[in-house]
Amino acid sequence: MSDTVSPALARRIALAAQGFGRPLPPAAGTRQVAGVLDRLSLLQIDSVNVFERSHYLPAFSRVGAYDRAALDRLTTGRRGRTVEYWAHEAAFIPRELWPLFGFRRDDYHRKGHAWGGWVAENRHLAEFLVAELTANGPMRASEIEHDANERRGPWWGWSDVKRTLEWMLRTGEVVCIERRRFERVYALPEQALPAGLLGVEPDRADAVRELVGLAASALGIATAADLGDYWRLKGVDAKPAIADLVDAGTLIEVTVPGWTTGARPTPAYLHRDARRPRRVDATALLSPFDPVVWFRPRTERLFDFHYRIEIYTPEADRKYGYYSLPLLVDDRVVGRVDLKSDRKAGVLRVQSAWTEPGAPDETAARLVPVLRRAAAWQGLDEVAVTGRGDLAPALASELARG
Repeated sequence: MSDTVSPALARRIALAAQGFGRPLPPAAGTRQVAGVLDRLSLLQIDSVNVFERSHYLPAFSRVGAYDRAALDRLTTGRRGRTVEYWAHEAAFIPRELWPLFGFRRDDYHRKGHAWGGWVAENRHLAEFLVAELTANGPMRASEIEHDANERRGPWWGWSDVKRTLEWMLRTGEVVCIERRRFERVYALPEQALPAGLLGVEPDRADAVRELVGLAASALGIATAADLGDYWRLKGVDAKPAIADLVDAGTLIEVTVPGWTTGARPTPAYLHRDARRPRRVDATALLSPFDPVVWFRPRTERLFDFHYRIEIYTPEADRKYGYYSLPLLVDDRVVGRVDLKSDRKAGVLRVQSAWTEPGAPDETAARLVPVLRRAAAWQGLDEVAVTGRGDLAPALASELARG
């Protein structure tokens, strides 16, 4: 019979595993930022820059204001510690994890090179691109393709060069060594990665087992679906890995009341090294792509918080705002705040602010220092509440108190 973990303890375990509940350091530097990367094992990338790009936000949520150049040094160039890959979505991962995704690169290779696949039909272009990178070193697609990109749909306009490079990124024939103005810089693996990481891929089962173990450590307590989603693993791969980790004692099967699939309890897995804090003291704004909230079924199960990003929702149909960030107070998600960095005016604009049912009375007082810290981090001079929402009046009052 499995042990029982209360829903409140499950929340605290999950947040502690993600690095919450610790005092903010007086001055966060490279060591603290690298520690966030080590704990999470990946930073999801997204192009939206209305407040700040997504991959910068998890470190800010966990260690406070830091020099973004410190993260850039970790994620950029041959001397960086990361490589970009489709590990969850597009994400920076520590370079030592590159071999673990050999099975995924093989899957993409079969798909892209099979008869009728894009790379198979454009093999001459792929060979040309390898030759260009061999001769010239790392390059952006725009440096290779001088013709205007052909617009292929309502959202993106990718040239054949860009489309082929993107497939080659998935198959591992090229890697992304850095981004310049958010545009990928492509390189051959041997131009970007240490030789010791090339040609040393474990078999699929061993790689998946290690990835599931990393996910379990980062999540603290999780269902099989949670563990699989962390690295976007198929159930057929993740389930045997979970069973192996249970047999090895790395994972402990537990029951969390209320975690159900239909009428049946959903098995949960506790990492043997997970902390079980009696309380979590934290106030943080979370990126929509933070591991705490990125898998929406887990977010609803842990926090009873229904969250959908409204970037792709027509403005007239948005309820909470374009880039609404979940607000964590202690061990609950108690609201959401839509932020915009108005860099021209030097103002962090709170375009809307909302509470969830049961949010504490001191929510605004807890949030204001975070907003001021965020403004300073962004190089902005002030915070202005310009929007709507039931939390907005209290925020404006707290800010007016100075």
